Amino acid sequence: MDNVSNSNPLINDLTWKKEEGAKYADGSNNQQLEQEDFFKLLTQQLNMQDPTKPVDNDQMIAQMTSFSMAEGITGLQEQFTKFTENMSSNQALQASTLVGRKVLVPTSKASIDSGGTASGMIAAPQTAQNVKITIKDENDAVVRTIDMGDLAAGTKDFEWDGLDKSGNPVPAGKYSFTANGQLGNSAEDLPLQMHATVQSVSTGGDRGIVLNLKGLGGINFKDVTEIG
Repeated sequence: MDNVSNSNPLINDLTWKKEEGAKYADGSNNQQLEQEDFFKLLTQQLNMQDPTKPVDNDQMIAQMTSFSMAEGITGLQEQFTKFTENMSSNQALQASTLVGRKVLVPTSKASIDSGGTASGMIAAPQTAQNVKITIKDENDAVVRTIDMGDLAAGTKDFEWDGLDKSGNPVPAGKYSFTANGQLGNSAEDLPLQMHATVQSVSTGGDRGIVLNLKGLGGINFKDVTEIG
């Protein structure tokens, strides 16, 4: 079978040829109409209009207004993007100053060194009676119970001296805290927060600015409720 050839002179004469020196739009570029392009189009529209049906002045003003509004929104978006970037940079700079300082965060755990202490804050939604804080080690064994007595509605600071129920310093490690009190006719756990030391700051991830806390891992900067 003979091969089909596409070199037929008649077909070649009918084939569209690119003119030498002609410039063609590059489809790979993201081309946008600017204000100068809009006025060129508007001028051509006026030149090519039907003399018997001239363009209404209101239509021209509406077109110019629409373009100006679109251009203004684009500019506003660019300015807002720059503002957001500046805010992120300022937050990162502020967060970097927290390294080595204590922050209050919504967690029930604390990491202490040998002979160290721990502190936090209890939040009582209403008057709570016979409030006790139970402290457990990493093996879930109770090492100390702190009697806080009766607490009024609001927040109350507390501190653990790092001693067990026998008065001996506990070994370094991670400890968990539970606050329980009598609310009305029922005993309920009370929300608490703990102080932790900031070791470093991470930025640029999906979580934004993250504070890396000693022995506790990372926490979002926005979740910090108090800076020591």
